[in-house]
Amino acid sequence: MAEALTIPLPNIPSAIALVGDREENLKLLSQQTGASLVLRGQELRISGTDQEIKLASRLVRSLEEIWIKGNNISSADILTARQALDTHREEELQELQRDVLAKTRRGEEIRAKTFRQRQYINAIRKRDMTFCIGPAGTGKTYLAVVVAVQALLSNQVEKLILTRPAVEAGEKLGFLPGDLQQKVNPYLRPLYDAIYEFIDPEKVPNLMERGVIEVAPLAYMRGRTLNHAFVIVDEAQNTTPAQMKMVLTRLGFRSRMVVTGDTTQTDLPLNQQSGLTAALQILKDVDGIAFCEFSKKDVVRNPLVQRIVAAYEQYEK
Repeated sequence: MAEALTIPLPNIPSAIALVGDREENLKLLSQQTGASLVLRGQELRISGTDQEIKLASRLVRSLEEIWIKGNNISSADILTARQALDTHREEELQELQRDVLAKTRRGEEIRAKTFRQRQYINAIRKRDMTFCIGPAGTGKTYLAVVVAVQALLSNQVEKLILTRPAVEAGEKLGFLPGDLQQKVNPYLRPLYDAIYEFIDPEKVPNLMERGVIEVAPLAYMRGRTLNHAFVIVDEAQNTTPAQMKMVLTRLGFRSRMVVTGDTTQTDLPLNQQSGLTAALQILKDVDGIAFCEFSKKDVVRNPLVQRIVAAYEQYEK
């Protein structure tokens, strides 16, 4: 016999945060629990079987730390909460939701949205070198930049260096206008975008002129020792083994390095081994290095991205 439960919400912002854009969150909550969820003003009505209502209510309550503040809930938040309920990790979920990594210039709270993301952030904080591999949309680079910018702003490091190999993903650099820096800028755009969320874009050029922030192709790292720096090597699957060895051995005193990449998305010539793949094999037993791996379950972009990643994984089996 169908039953119903009503959960009163404290205000309109919390209701909007819980429901999501075009009621996407309610649809996902319904998919995850089997219950029907409908918002009427500031009241959430849950209907279904007794078991479905109980699960949906627990799931909504487990997300209260987020929606009660009017903070947006993502599909990753919901899926992580469901995973926490299934694996009896409710306390860990609360810790994850309360651990605010940073706030953007617009005041938005940035935090890990999955348990693996939290492990990744903790690894970056504690280790001098961290490798993170996984598909697009899992926050590998973005979270590394967030931690790096916070380290820079709190004077834990003196400079932030963001680098990636200038390997063309189907395009040719030579056809792009401008000098080398202008040619590689499109490849470094995601790194700039993350920085701009925390540092006024008007201030970034001055920081770059002073060498406090450096965004450059990997070739610029040769022959240097990077002291008091936070180094992020992005798109590392497109390095050769020699390039990877070169950049890893640049690490100096009081420095941290994060290496990110997706081993399934290499743009190197055929038969050219990826420096990232080689490094993962060579360094797996080296003390002091953290290794983190994300899966499609850690995708925190549009839910469609998660389905696209899954479809490609199935096709390539």
